[in-house]
Amino acid sequence: MHLIVLGHPAPQSFSDALGSAYKKGLMKAGREVEVLSLRDLQFDPHLRAGFSGKQDLEPDLKLAQDAILRAAHVAWFFPTWWAGPPALVKGFIDRAFLPGYAFSYKKGRALPETLLKGRSARVVTTMDSPNFWYQLWHRSSLHAAFINATLKFVGFGPVKSSTLYRQKDLSPEQRVNFLRKMEHLGKMDGRAGP
Repeated sequence: MHLIVLGHPAPQSFSDALGSAYKKGLMKAGREVEVLSLRDLQFDPHLRAGFSGKQDLEPDLKLAQDAILRAAHVAWFFPTWWAGPPALVKGFIDRAFLPGYAFSYKKGRALPETLLKGRSARVVTTMDSPNFWYQLWHRSSLHAAFINATLKFVGFGPVKSSTLYRQKDLSPEQRVNFLRKMEHLGKMDGRAGP
């Protein structure tokens, strides 16, 4: 099963449209697809007890964790705001990617055991910044934090990314072209995976 995670807090966003196009491509490749819209989940996005485990998981978070465990491939769709993911995505990661589920530290080892290995991922994000500014000034911060320090940290691999820069300047034709590209990437990712 392939899982699409929608992380834009507003319905009918361009991120959602990209996710829909990607889903079409996965389905053309013969993949079973589930969609997880984070904005529809009922959960407290604050990790109030730290990693102590004293904060019970809401039913929606348990269902989301189960969906990730069933998935061979997880595709994330969200905008880049303030050089990072929306609070909704960060809150979901904080609450769902817990020790014992996503990673586990072992005594005497500096790096954790990765508990979500065996899954590939794609991160699709949009931003208003131009590519050169994001890389030079922000040092590709979202990609470093979300891809390397989050997804790869818990075992996802390979992790591919697709970034739409200068979204605010796109013409309707350019948006349509990027949606076509997403459908094509979905088809290619669907053919590549297990």
